[in-house]
Amino acid sequence: MAMTSTSSSSEPTRAAVEALREPTVLEFGASWCGYCQAAQPLIAKAFANHPKVGHIKIEDGKGRPLGRSYRVTLWPTLIFLDRGQEIARLVRPDDAQAIERALAMIDAAA
Repeated sequence: MAMTSTSSSSEPTRAAVEALREPTVLEFGASWCGYCQAAQPLIAKAFANHPKVGHIKIEDGKGRPLGRSYRVTLWPTLIFLDRGQEIARLVRPDDAQAIERALAMIDAAA
């Protein structure tokens, strides 16, 4: 599984996310969000070294249950999961190396 370039308007349930067995990153954001757009090259650069890590890009907003269940308040928020459990979180990342370090944490666990 590789980095996803488009957001899904339909989000998985929290139970489905927690059932994931492979290392995965949830990316919460919005297509119109400037912070989200600025982070895309950084996220892509970091994911290039972790092709086995899954990536679920979720269009978030008011009343969206998955983002609220993870208490997402700012975009983009990256949640790094190992076997469905949160290992790390980055909010408005502005450093590809920070993303790389968090990816390495879940990629090594796989």
